[in-house]
Amino acid sequence: MNSKLMTEASSLHLAMYPWLAMGHLTPFLHLSNKLANRDHRISFFIPKRTISKLQHLNLHPHLITFIPITVPHVHGLPYEAETTADVSPSSITHLATAIDLTHNDIELLLKDLKPQIVIFDFQHWLPNIARNHGIKCIQYAIVNPATVAYFASPARLHQGRNITELDLKKPPSPDFPDASSIDLRAHELRNMVAVSKREFGSGVLFFDRLGTGADLSDAVAFKICREIEGPYVDYLESQYKKLVILAGPLLPEQPNTALDEKWESWLSNFKSGFLFLAAIKTPAGFNSMEEVLPEGFKERNKEKSVVHGGWVPQQLLLGHPNVGCFITHCGGSSVTEALVNECQIVLLPGPYSDHVINARILGRKMKVRVEVEKGKEDGLFSKESVCKAVKIVMDDGNEVGREIRDNHTKHRHPLFLHHVAIIHRTKLPSRRPPQSCLSGRVLPHVSLHHDTTTPTIVSASVEARHRLLPDGLPPAHHRAYCDSALRD
Repeated sequence: MNSKLMTEASSLHLAMYPWLAMGHLTPFLHLSNKLANRDHRISFFIPKRTISKLQHLNLHPHLITFIPITVPHVHGLPYEAETTADVSPSSITHLATAIDLTHNDIELLLKDLKPQIVIFDFQHWLPNIARNHGIKCIQYAIVNPATVAYFASPARLHQGRNITELDLKKPPSPDFPDASSIDLRAHELRNMVAVSKREFGSGVLFFDRLGTGADLSDAVAFKICREIEGPYVDYLESQYKKLVILAGPLLPEQPNTALDEKWESWLSNFKSGFLFLAAIKTPAGFNSMEEVLPEGFKERNKEKSVVHGGWVPQQLLLGHPNVGCFITHCGGSSVTEALVNECQIVLLPGPYSDHVINARILGRKMKVRVEVEKGKEDGLFSKESVCKAVKIVMDDGNEVGREIRDNHTKHRHPLFLHHVAIIHRTKLPSRRPPQSCLSGRVLPHVSLHHDTTTPTIVSASVEARHRLLPDGLPPAHHRAYCDSALRD
């Protein structure tokens, strides 16, 4: 058999159906690129008008086909809304209802396309459809294993819908690994209880979506590696009684373009001092960034600050030699990107469960970052607390900062060096007993390590009322990059 026929015989056809948010669509496309790089064929389900936003990230258009879908209109959604970028936070539940209404269209597509595997995240009904057509189904979680283990494992979900703050303060079961590292504060517990009771689609709770999808799938996959969260992977395998697959960090590949002159010249203009470059999405209820910023901020800081409300080349900006520290909101993609970057990290977790768990693991368990101090009851923080955290990680003479930098280097190098994709065929059973899951084991019929050695960017989610952007920060030898793109 010649090489072409051998490739055709060993290649797979996979369908991808991510949640309709850029923070999910983009990682699913990164995974598709890695699979296509090994000659696997991908059918990527995506809303019609969103295709243009991801087209430039499709590195293998001859193997990755965007399959347009129509997002039905439901009461409470703006007309022609397709992703979370088109709706307010309070309307996201209606978007979940809309994606559930694509059920019949997706079944027809799967029947026509006949993929061997379908990969999804929040569409908990998809495994039953796939099984009816002889298709293997994998739940691919963008959130990290520790978050799922703590909030949505079978042990936690068995506690029922009337879960309390006291329940969430405790680990889901006695065998939960290193429970002392996950110390939830009062404001975080209140928020998590509220989230656990909130509908995510008509008649469906968010954690029930995760739990049902995992229970019905042939396997569960995560965008992480064993070096970061091995004990939580083992815990989930023992809980699910099925294969847990690790796809690695799956960072985007090095962009071929150079940094625009306007950014290059601006960044190169500073010889000392911490510099916060914020690209902030205008919050709901505001028409412009001018309404959000503290009074007089732009005028006072026009020589040393830039506020940009649109898209910025994050990866290239963070790769600039003058960028030495950045603040992350602790979303899943941001965390994995941070771990292979040389910049020092400050943790400013957002309101979501994975943000909080990521912050505790990175700050307390791995000790690679400093978390910004917040009020335990109200969760608010000040510009002084941000400055304090930045000074700790950037001060060469600070003992805590030295330990953090050493730990960052220790954890960074294995991840940086192991980004090599290795894909091979292996049988995926519909049910599998718990077993050791090596770093990089993948998708049905697939094993995958990440194959790029590119430092990329981390984002910081910023609410305007917290007044993150200070009027001035103390001198230092590096810059701090802060980006509030709410992509996770």
